[in-house]
Parts: sequence; structure tokens; C-alpha cells
Amino acid sequence: METSTCLTEWTLRPVRAADVKVIVELRAVVMRPDLERLGRFDEHRVRQRFRDAFVAAHMSVVVAEGRFAGCVALRPAEDGHWLEHFFIDPELHGRGLGSAVLRTLLARTDADGVTVRLNVLQGSAARRLYERHGFTVESEDPVDVFMVREPRIGAGR
Repeated sequence: METSTCLTEWTLRPVRAADVKVIVELRAVVMRPDLERLGRFDEHRVRQRFRDAFVAAHMSVVVAEGRFAGCVALRPAEDGHWLEHFFIDPELHGRGLGSAVLRTLLARTDADGVTVRLNVLQGSAARRLYERHGFTVESEDPVDVFMVREPRIGAGR
């Protein structure tokens, strides 16, 4: 049995003040390649944008293999919920963790009948993850792709 390709144990927990620094650094690492490709990487701005938008009430920390593995926010808005700040440690990419977390969050929003929106950088590999989970392009600009997923009633995902 190969365990390196499949994460089985993970949880979501509320974010703590002490998590902010590690989340800011993870964001910088995860977003750097796409931002550099788009000519928009700024060492300070990538960190400050998270600090400016951080709302602890909407954010969860992903814990896998007994350690900090990432974060995700699901922010309520008038037009549904916005999936934001979804970052998984690159060492854990390709092991199903992002899909597992996303499935869990979408099961909740489906049960509540809530539409979910997000934006992803142009050319980001994360777009394929979102498309696999039912997100479609709503609009796009030279930097961002805005995606939406309507609730699935009775979906046995």
C-alpha cells in the first residue's frame, strides 16, 4: 500500500492569531510562480494583501499529518459565499488534500443551497481543481478568472 500519494487524515480547525504569520508565508510561496509569470509578484504586497483581507471568523486552518498544511476561507456575501485564501503546502500537492477539503466545504454549501464564487489567477493549475469540482468561468480579465458553482441539490459527491 502506497501512502505517499493519498492523505487520509486531515481536519479543519479555527484559525488562531499565531497562524497569521505562517499563512502569510505560505501564501507568498504558493502564489509566487503564478504572480511572477504574470509580472505581478511583489515581495511585500503578496503578504500585505492577505493581512488586509484577513477575517478570522471566515477562515480555517487545514491540519494534515498532525501539522499545519494550509488554510481556506469561506466568506459569506450577498450573492453566496466566496472561497478565498485556499492554500495547501506545496509539499502536500498532488495527494488529494485540496480535493478533500474542497469536497467538504462544497458539501456544506450544497446542503445550505448556497452558490460559491472564487477568483483564481490566469494560468494557475488551481483552476483545474476548481473545474473538476463543478466551477465554471463567470468572467475573466488579464489577471484573474472569476468562477462560480451553483449548489447541487442531492448531489452524492
